[in-house]
Amino acid sequence: MTSEPIEFAAADGYTLRGTLWSPDAAPRALVLIHPATAVPERLYAGFARFLTERGFAALTYNYRGIGASRPARLSALQARMRDWVELDVGAATAWARQAYGGLPLLAVGHSVGGHAIGLSAGTAHLRAAVLVAAHAGSTRLISRAAERLKVRLILRVAGPLASALLGYVPGKRLGLGEDLPAGVFREWSHWTTLPRYFFDDPTLGAAERFGKQQLPILALGFDDDPWANPRAIDLLVSYLTRAAVERRQIDPFAAGSGPVGHMGFFRSRPGTVLWPGVADWLAQVLDASRAADRPSLSIATGNRA
Repeated sequence: MTSEPIEFAAADGYTLRGTLWSPDAAPRALVLIHPATAVPERLYAGFARFLTERGFAALTYNYRGIGASRPARLSALQARMRDWVELDVGAATAWARQAYGGLPLLAVGHSVGGHAIGLSAGTAHLRAAVLVAAHAGSTRLISRAAERLKVRLILRVAGPLASALLGYVPGKRLGLGEDLPAGVFREWSHWTTLPRYFFDDPTLGAAERFGKQQLPILALGFDDDPWANPRAIDLLVSYLTRAAVERRQIDPFAAGSGPVGHMGFFRSRPGTVLWPGVADWLAQVLDASRAADRPSLSIATGNRA
């Protein structure tokens, strides 16, 4: 396995940074790993290494404003959450297509990275995708009252105050992960107030975008995730009306992985139990896709059917 840092530019010229993970032999496909909100690519390194052991190449990267894609002055960055989906995910997909033109593309999206599977025009170039803890993020769908109150205080009180003072949101201090561009936070916070999350934002056209996606999708949820509960996940995937969605709800303790929550799938301890199932699914869908693309022979005439 080898890893190498890469850079690629979004359509607006913003430079994004990531890592290409390659197996020792020729890869069977390239897996794009779209990160969650305020999460740098390092969380996904172990999963990417595992994929190389299963014969896949993988691309991890950072959205604008996050990790290695953060500018010197975060307060000066003008960005919205939709820019991550439309520009950054689109740029990662375009880079992969250019660098590995003949290789099938797959994707694994974590939380907002899973939203990108439904929202991005680049999904048309994927053979299949996995959504990990991707859900409609309206706070009213958080089932635990204490967690719902905590999230609302962060998103509607502490975050906006900090943003007004600093020009960005100190996500590390607020327990959100990495620091966030103010515009990304504002759009995210607004969507969480809507009953159906961004599906109720008429400027985004989310329902129409989701309805265009036609590919096999595996949607994973975990019983101990306080945010991506079954109701919130099912609302999101209900808009994937033309996709072949397989929905799996996992009890991590029954599965033997230990706690997973919203972030744990990509950590190594739960991963030893959970990652093989995802890799197997990707391989099976890829094999089925290749079989469907292979010309058949007519037994009666010997001609291509």
